[in-house]
Amino acid sequence: MDAFDLLLNRVSVTRLVDPAPTAAQLELMFRAALRAPDHGQLRPWRFLTIEGEAREHLGELLAEALRQRQPDASDEVLHKPRKMPLRAPLLVAVIACPVTHPKVPEVEQLLAVGCAAHGLLLAAHAQGLGAVWRTGEFAYDRYVAEGLGLSAGEQLLGFIYLGTPEGGLRKPPVLEPKDFVSQWNGKIIL
Repeated sequence: MDAFDLLLNRVSVTRLVDPAPTAAQLELMFRAALRAPDHGQLRPWRFLTIEGEAREHLGELLAEALRQRQPDASDEVLHKPRKMPLRAPLLVAVIACPVTHPKVPEVEQLLAVGCAAHGLLLAAHAQGLGAVWRTGEFAYDRYVAEGLGLSAGEQLLGFIYLGTPEGGLRKPPVLEPKDFVSQWNGKIIL
């Protein structure tokens, strides 16, 4: 796939079915993720793959996290988080592992993890796979993070859902750079 075609046409794919990415496809995706810009070469990331029956266990973890916040939640309300991880055959938890560094603030490290996740998304698209990065309340829930084995200093930045696109890919909207880019004239405004 042409690099510009990849960059200009990648879209989030929410309808994902089997088959999941192969081990070889996953390895390429992680190799791409590891090429993210990384000031200080700190590699402030790690990933967890979640597939098969582990997706059901993740659903139970999400439901329990919701029950922790809403003790009176009905079975109907708890049904939704149980089913969320089943929307794709494979999920990747994106984890930030920032370290204290005199020249690289934590925010730069979080940006590097975001770039790594984006590299993974691009590599999935380049291989004809579908992917979507999902966050939401469970991605930032400490109970979920602890259930996944994250340490106190780590942060879950979301889940990348991966699989085969169901149906065709949607066309990305055409955005005009002029709507987002302007030139600074050098005048300091205080």
